[in-house]
Amino acid sequence: MISKKVTLVNAQGFHMRPADDFVKAVKKYSCKVTMTHNGKPVNLMNKMFIIASAIKCGQEVELTCDGPDEEAAMAELAGMIEAGFGE
Repeated sequence: MISKKVTLVNAQGFHMRPADDFVKAVKKYSCKVTMTHNGKPVNLMNKMFIIASAIKCGQEVELTCDGPDEEAAMAELAGMIEAGFGE
């Protein structure tokens, strides 16, 4: 199991497009991926749960990946957030 804290850098935070892209990326991996924001777990299986978490620019989330492809999952998912979802 690995975990990493990352800060959202894109100005709009987790809005519809990044949330959709993130859910699609999570579903590619067989490992269990969890994200917490302000100490609360965020459901990563539906973009609406991510949007409802109201994660804004400058806020920190913690990603945890546990399973056979955890390193690849963490690299992609943390990279998406750190790159501002290409915005």
